Parts: sequence; C-alpha cells; structure tokens
Amino acid sequence: VCVHHVRSCSSIRFIKSKYVCLFDKSALKFSHHQRLFRTSSVSCGQIVQFKLSDIGEGITEVTVKEWYIKEGDSVSQFDSICEVQSDKASVTITSRYDGIIRKLHYNLDEIAYVGKPLVDIEIDASKGVAPEEDVVETPALSNEEHTHQEIKGHKTLATPAVRRLAMENNIKLSEVVGTGKDNRILKEDILNYLAKQTGAILPPSPKAEIIPPLPKSEGVPAVPKDKVHKIPVPVSRPIAFSGKDKTEAVTGFQKAMVKTMSAALKIPHFGYCDEIDLTQLVQLREELKPIAQTRGIKLSFMPFFIKAASLGLLQYPILNASLDESCQNITYKASHNIGVAMDTEQGLIVPNVKNVQVCSVFEIAAELNRLQSLGSAGQLGTNDLTGGTFTLSNIGTIGGTYAKPVILPPEVAIGALGKIQVLPRFNGKGEVFKAQIMNVSWSADHRVIDGATMARFSNLWKSYLENPASMLLDLK
Repeated sequence: VCVHHVRSCSSIRFIKSKYVCLFDKSALKFSHHQRLFRTSSVSCGQIVQFKLSDIGEGITEVTVKEWYIKEGDSVSQFDSICEVQSDKASVTITSRYDGIIRKLHYNLDEIAYVGKPLVDIEIDASKGVAPEEDVVETPALSNEEHTHQEIKGHKTLATPAVRRLAMENNIKLSEVVGTGKDNRILKEDILNYLAKQTGAILPPSPKAEIIPPLPKSEGVPAVPKDKVHKIPVPVSRPIAFSGKDKTEAVTGFQKAMVKTMSAALKIPHFGYCDEIDLTQLVQLREELKPIAQTRGIKLSFMPFFIKAASLGLLQYPILNASLDESCQNITYKASHNIGVAMDTEQGLIVPNVKNVQVCSVFEIAAELNRLQSLGSAGQLGTNDLTGGTFTLSNIGTIGGTYAKPVILPPEVAIGALGKIQVLPRFNGKGEVFKAQIMNVSWSADHRVIDGATMARFSNLWKSYLENPASMLLDLK
C-alpha cells in the first residue's frame, strides 16, 4: 500500500516520514529517480509571455483583427503572430522567439493593451534566449523597460521590421542614430547607415520600383490573379429595419477622427476658394498615361497637384509649418510630407507622401499607388500615416465642387479639390470654348497665416497646373 502511495505521488516530499522506513534504499532511489525523470521532461520547455510592445505615437491599446497562428503551432523569430488595428494604423506583430504557441490571450476584435501579454510561448530553456522579464513567474515591467533593448549599456528603440532589416545587413542597432520619437530607429536610419558604409546613394524614403519601358513585342506582364486588388462594387440590398436603437463603441480610425477633429476646433480657420482651368493638364495626362502604364504605374491627376503644391511651399514655407500648443514657436518643416485623404472601408485615413520636394511626378505616382493599395487592404503602417506637414483632400472623386476642409493639427493648412467639370468659358478674344474646370477650397490657420499669403500660394499653385510646362523650370 505504501509503495503504491509513493508511486502515485508527483513528488517524494509529500510522503510522511513514518512510511519511509517500510521500503528499502533501492526502492527509495527508484522512486526518486522516477520523480526527477518526470519533472525534467516538463521543465525542458520554458513558458514566456510575449507582451505587446509600445508601437509609438502614444498608442496604448489596439484591436486584434487577425491571428496568424493558433495554440500548438511552432513559430520562429520574425514570424507574423497577429495583426492589430490601432486608432492610427494597422500593425503586424512578429515573434521574438523560436518556440510553440501555448496560449492566445485575446479573441478576435478584443482590445489588447500595450505591456500586457499577447501569447504564451514555450521555448527551449537550454538555449537561454528568453529575457527574465518575459518569464511567466516574473512581474510585468513598465512599457519603457519592455520596449527598449539594451545592448552594451545602450538602449535602442525599434520595431521588429527594423530589427530584422538590421540583422539581414549585419548592422548593430547600438551603432545607428535614431531620428524618430524618443530616438527610435526608423527604417530610413538603417538605410542611411548602410549607405554610409557602402558608399551608395539612397533616396530619402523607400520608393516603389520603377519598371523600365518594355519593348512593344513583349507587352506588359500580367499580374497574378491572387495579387490583383478587387475594387468593391456597390450592391443594392434590402434594408433591414429592426425598429430598435443600436449603440456601438467608437473605435479604430473613427476614434482617431474624434480626437483629431476635437483638437482642430481650437484652430481659427480661414477659408479661400478658387477655380482652376485644367484643360492643358488633362491633355498632358492623356499623353503620359500610356507611358506610365508601361512602367506599371497608374497616373492620376493627384501627383501633379501634389508636386505643384510642393513647388508652392518652397516659396511660402509658412504653409509647411507647425505651431506649438502654447502658440509661442513656429517650426518650419524641411520635408514636404504631403498627406492625401482617402476614403476606405475602415473610415477616413490620411497617409502622406514623404519628401515630395525631391521626388519626380512619376515617383509621387508610384508612391500613391502603393499607399492606395495598402489603404484599400487596411494595411497602412504607422510610418505612412504620421509625419504629415500639408494635406490635400480630393473630395471630387466622390462628388461636389466646394468643401470646407478641416485642418489636421499640428499642420496649418489643407486643400480640398472638387470634381473636374466641362464648362463653357471665354478666351482672350471673347470666344466661348470648352474648359476643364476644377474648384479648390483652402483652409488655413488664421493665427499664423493671413489671407494674402494663402491667396498668393493658391495663385502660384494654380499657375503651375494651368500651365504644366512651367513646372519644368522649377523642378529639381
């Protein structure tokens, strides 16, 4: 009975001392050996909690939109774990460890918090790859301690994608100077560091690959069916009327809009409107569309609007500035990061084209194609949605001629573009001709921008678009 009791126990320390004398040393050694064998098989895998790191921009909570793994799956470092949606961007979370998923802490559409565990991962304890703060038995650390990686006493802050880029190029993060918030290392910092090491000249921001024109005999390669973006077609369906009120939480991009527009109401807006004759630009675009298409790029009017705005901002830098909350200092931005308002299924988003001042019209078109594809799929990253200095909203793609755009703080100006209409106008001889007319509505922060400055900028922007050949004189 005693031997049976010993073998059924998970640990020998539960056996009362009066029973130990009833069996010999060999039995004791055997039982002790069995206990060690069982516990060693359990402890060979160490359970660590993979926490949601700080993804920047003051984001403290996200919504889990999709899991790429399930309990029992094996993962490696940099494998995608899940996709989360904040009020500013969609972010893919990647694994820091090699191991087996043991627990998912959230279901789909649940709120996950920064610094809290996302998943439990069983790793090989013999490799010793788990930092102590991630072990289940230890208390959770603060966000700042968790998101910094200490290398030789130097703390670095970077996203998993940036760390992977550094690893692939054998770059130590401790040797790279971060230019992001809180000295965060950005992708551009890695590329600039790599350029200094190799002597290569890299663009200020990653651009879409430019495909050279193909011979007529070859034609344009067909895009695989699984890569083609399907444009949603509106389908008329019967409206279900329940007769009951419905309450939903404000989340995602809608939550960001509430926050941004509440701050925008503190800004005294100055409005200015005008009309633009785009007859020559319409003709020029028709001539350039086939050329851009052979390079795999769809050419719209927006790249011309953006480039003309950048040329105007060089003459009127106050429109590419920001005002601090105390209204004591104005910061003139060196880069023209021009935002483009997009209407998506997730709501209104405003990604921006970086460094327009050094981009060609074709490069702007390529970047717009990339942003529109990611925006339609809900996969825009934080870098695409932040850092804007000036904004254009093309409301004309939906309809309407005039609008009253609202400034996006901390920017100081925004423009809304109406639809292009064929309207009768008079030429210099008094003859009626058919013109391609577009209306524009500007809003400016009247605390730092007066009406005359806004009007002069609009006139310069208008002259570039009405005579597109004149832009050649100022292109860099």
